Amino acid sequence: MKVIKNEKWVTIDSAEIVHGEFKLNGSVDSVEIASIFLDDESVAPIVLESGAMELSITQSDITVKGTALNDKLYKFVAKKNYIDDRAQENQRLESQRILDGVDPDEAQEQMNEGNAKLSDELRGYVKSFIRENYDNVLGPSVFLMVCSSTFPYPLLTPDLQELVDQAPENFRNNPKIKEYVTKAKDNIQNIQEQQLLQQHEENAPQAPPRPQAQPNRY
Repeated sequence: MKVIKNEKWVTIDSAEIVHGEFKLNGSVDSVEIASIFLDDESVAPIVLESGAMELSITQSDITVKGTALNDKLYKFVAKKNYIDDRAQENQRLESQRILDGVDPDEAQEQMNEGNAKLSDELRGYVKSFIRENYDNVLGPSVFLMVCSSTFPYPLLTPDLQELVDQAPENFRNNPKIKEYVTKAKDNIQNIQEQQLLQQHEENAPQAPPRPQAQPNRY
């Protein structure tokens, strides 16, 4: 079990799996998000809070249950996975429609429409979940998870900016949220400045061609 300290994963407890079971015990000063690792691979987030938690790892699924926030987190994960699975099924149906004789352009259009609806559904669900959990560790954690899975470096879409603007003060003052938002604003400003510079260069008048030297005549 590891948590992030000073931008590095730090082990806080470990155990061996014996006959398919293991136990981890400990205490924390406050509720926080940790991650379960198998060897060097992170396999599951877990909320460290008071209570007994049951972690199940199988070939097809990973769940944590037994405490209020873990139950909330894995209900969210299950719903997100369900929407993702529907998107994959939508792609499979496109191939099936083509095999059934539907025009490929029409089949792709139907897939795109379905994916757009699923994307809107997922975006709305994620925003609603973050709002409902502004005041606990799940809100900031899922917000940052969405950001890191969407962009290679800190940026804010209008949806993400709206979540920050509507959030209570304790969410906005979360150190990780503040750091991310600050970096995102700096990156957005740099991108805008580069775009303005590029537009200026594209709109700048072109210098007339220099006259070629005429050969000497004799």
